[in-house]
Amino acid sequence: MRGSVTAPVPPARRRTVRVAGALASAALLVPLIGAAPSSSTPARSAESAGGLQSAFAAAAAEYDVPQSVLLGVSYLQSRWDAHGGAPSVTGGYGPMHLTDARTALATTPHHSHGKEDPRGDASRRTLLPKGEPPKESQLPARFKTLKRAAKLSGLPADQLREDPATNVRGGAALLAAAQKQLGQPRSADPADWVGARARERGADDRASAATYANDVFAVIRDGQQRTTDAGQHITLTARPQLAPDAAQLRGMGLRKVSAAGTDCPKTLACEWIPAPYEEFGDGDYGNHDKADRPKSQGIKYIVVHDTEGTWEGVLKMVQDPTYVSWQYTLRSNDGHVAQHVRTKDVAWHAGNWYVNAKSVGLEHEGFLTAPDTWYTEAMYRSSARLVKYLAKRYDIPLDRQHILGHDTVPGTTAATIRGMHTDPGPYWDWQHYFTLLGKPFHRTAGPSGGLVTVAPKFTENKPVFTGCAKPGETCTPHGSSAVRVYTEPREDAPLIKDIGLRPGGEPSTIDVNDMGSRLSTGQQYAVAERKGDWTAVWYLGQKAWFKNPKKQPTAVDARGLVVTPKDGTAEVPVYGRAYPEKEAYPAEVPVQAVSPLPYKLLAGQRYAVGDKLPGEYFYSPTFDLAPHRVVRGKDTYYEIQFGHRVAFVRAADVKVVRSGS
Repeated sequence: MRGSVTAPVPPARRRTVRVAGALASAALLVPLIGAAPSSSTPARSAESAGGLQSAFAAAAAEYDVPQSVLLGVSYLQSRWDAHGGAPSVTGGYGPMHLTDARTALATTPHHSHGKEDPRGDASRRTLLPKGEPPKESQLPARFKTLKRAAKLSGLPADQLREDPATNVRGGAALLAAAQKQLGQPRSADPADWVGARARERGADDRASAATYANDVFAVIRDGQQRTTDAGQHITLTARPQLAPDAAQLRGMGLRKVSAAGTDCPKTLACEWIPAPYEEFGDGDYGNHDKADRPKSQGIKYIVVHDTEGTWEGVLKMVQDPTYVSWQYTLRSNDGHVAQHVRTKDVAWHAGNWYVNAKSVGLEHEGFLTAPDTWYTEAMYRSSARLVKYLAKRYDIPLDRQHILGHDTVPGTTAATIRGMHTDPGPYWDWQHYFTLLGKPFHRTAGPSGGLVTVAPKFTENKPVFTGCAKPGETCTPHGSSAVRVYTEPREDAPLIKDIGLRPGGEPSTIDVNDMGSRLSTGQQYAVAERKGDWTAVWYLGQKAWFKNPKKQPTAVDARGLVVTPKDGTAEVPVYGRAYPEKEAYPAEVPVQAVSPLPYKLLAGQRYAVGDKLPGEYFYSPTFDLAPHRVVRGKDTYYEIQFGHRVAFVRAADVKVVRSGS
């Protein structure tokens, strides 16, 4: 197809740009040599002299790399953001995402998101698998590009990490080195340069190199402009005539991967790396369950995770029958996708069996589990393509009550709430993600609509968090999707308490993993009151206030359906799973308790409705498929946005009304 890279294709009859070969070659990360800068003039901060745009121009001139190439590949990594010097989830620094995992690991200790049972099925023994990220010495070369950039450019490593202009120079040095290794000229034509970035990105197969080439060219062809997280306005002028050519892919020795067996859109590079379905003694087996979805059960959710490990380490884990599983893993540097469990089968990933049985799990590469880190644009784009495809295929609504973060999956019972995971955390950019999905969050009603959609401006919304590096220590200021809620309309008021997280009534904290008093972009809540620059919503059975000034709103008005207790009902129980009533279970299936969480939906309160769902339980505790059953009852439930996490209420206990009425 014109404008796309496929592999292989016949040579083009007209002039086409030479992209894919260099892209793929840059991904191999073999030692880069011979890329001395064209000028040995000492570095001067082009950013301080004339802004980050000038830094790109200066680096392009210094290394004879077209400016559009630098801008295009940088956009696909960081969208030109510097992130205040904080590393990405794979240890990449600055606008060019130069990786220095050793430093990132040393300065950003690992944190546990929680100690949940990823299977979350009370009919089976608790599953608490152990898995450790690989040590720095085991990390592949794609996690060490900053060190190479320092050697090639002669620039200090600390400046490459901390100064955006210097970081751009280092990225230009890597591109020039990769280009020389490819035997390509340092021409002014982007056609001869874009491929070098994929070699540096680590793509080792033809399909992912081609996909990355398409993405780089889409950025350059379409052009981009935005204001970065540091307030720098950057423009990449569109070059609509550029078109990639895959001819160079054939001679580069890249492995061929087959998409056979995967459930992926054609626009993604996907490969099948199966998770094992195996017995291993004492009636135990792993690491997922066979099913027949959507015939047996509807697929209602997609759950966004981060991996807490490198691509290489995580692939080893998911191929271990004693470990857990998920459907897809996405690689950070180029967005490459591996599928492990078929979408018809049930993976063990979300810590809630009801959600597992009705969801698809996506793990995004990130071995730095400390949360003050960021995610690459390449991974965001691949993830959005995959989610958009799956949502259309399985009729999943594109909203925050169906596209869940792992941090919004509810605990199954009161005992499991405190162990639930908190990824992808407050620094996942939900607004950008849903914009890529074609569903950006915006105002859909006036103040009388009765609901608000949380929608702060990510780069300007920087709530203070602690605990990223050390307990109690303030995290690096960073754009965030999170909005904090208080008991009164003032910032010195106590935070909202979460009785599930702290049964003793202890106060919530601003720790980065504390979800007790936090809204997130895209979530919808019923308005309880408005007072000046403050808005109150119903949250965990309480009136929760957040700052929402007209000049810089953190939420926009919306309308939709809400639930409230039926007339004459003082309080309604809230559940973490939508299980059938006991009468629905056949004799051969143990009854699962319909166990309420320690929260109450009180009379007069309203909560946004996500979906109406049947009471269902997937019974599958044996390797033998014969006893497996989907138990359905007469009870139905509504999924609601109850706190930071979603929850369920029985339809028989509530009435549904349109907000604002």
